[in-house]
Amino acid sequence: MHSSLQKQITAIASFSENEIKAISSCFEYEKYNTKEYLSEMGKISNKIFFILNGLARVYYLKDGKEITTYLSCDDGFIASYSSFINQAKSFENIQCIEDCQVLSITFEKMQFLYDKIPNWERVGRILAEQNYLCMADRVLKLQMIPAKEKYLTFLESAPAKIIQRTPLIYIASFLGITPESLSRIRQDIS
Repeated sequence: MHSSLQKQITAIASFSENEIKAISSCFEYEKYNTKEYLSEMGKISNKIFFILNGLARVYYLKDGKEITTYLSCDDGFIASYSSFINQAKSFENIQCIEDCQVLSITFEKMQFLYDKIPNWERVGRILAEQNYLCMADRVLKLQMIPAKEKYLTFLESAPAKIIQRTPLIYIASFLGITPESLSRIRQDIS
């Protein structure tokens, strides 16, 4: 198993050496190019991705406009969780912002691990809880926090790679502000 994935899951729960091997065998290494999709709107999202190296975003379309809802990079998980959990068509896309190397696990292999390795359920629960908290936090910030404060909080909490390498149009969309407002805010704080 790749050391960064093992570090992430063993921080959540403990596993025997044989369990680690079984978990590792359920993940598949994949490479994607910049702008390529890991998952597409209108299709069932059958995988959760662990990014070994790269940068990706989740977005949906509203009135023809892309709305970024999540950004992830090295050592982070990314998925269209609603589609994955329900095995229903996704209303969002997962797109690489730059070339990505990922480990993916399918819905079927997740279910297999839930049945075979009791502590794996804890990993699935924690991932679902983190996804929920991230979305709830984002909704709250979009509705209640002024734009400048949203950006400052983003700068404090997001990984440096996301801050430095994500195009500003995606960051503005993620924060729920216009690119022009983001430019003004960046000028004000510099």
